[in-house]
Amino acid sequence: MKRQLYILFIISFLWSNKIIAQEPYVRIAKIIVDISQLKQYQSFLKEGIETSVKLEKGVLRMFAVYEKDKPHHVTVFETYASKEAYESHIQKMHFQKYKNGTFKMVQSLELIDVIPIIYESKKE
Repeated sequence: MKRQLYILFIISFLWSNKIIAQEPYVRIAKIIVDISQLKQYQSFLKEGIETSVKLEKGVLRMFAVYEKDKPHHVTVFETYASKEAYESHIQKMHFQKYKNGTFKMVQSLELIDVIPIIYESKKE
């Protein structure tokens, strides 16, 4: 019984101190942009991603791509340290600037929560 309590105590301690790593929160945004406003949209997107990655500890990785034959079809891959980091991100001023600035440019937005099968990066 003492051993079980000891193990439980150690696990609780590690969890409370965030020594046990949690899975990242990963989201994909599929966006269709008004093609006549594509350059302006890309400018907002670039600024938003650069600022988010630079200033927010919980934003681990973001990158955006467009379809080769449909440059107004944009996909953004977002990786956060946790769901809480994502929730914090969408409250930030720079995200609100992006969201409000592109509101009329976006014709379609699909947000997809995904679960990584494997999450691996090259060590630098």
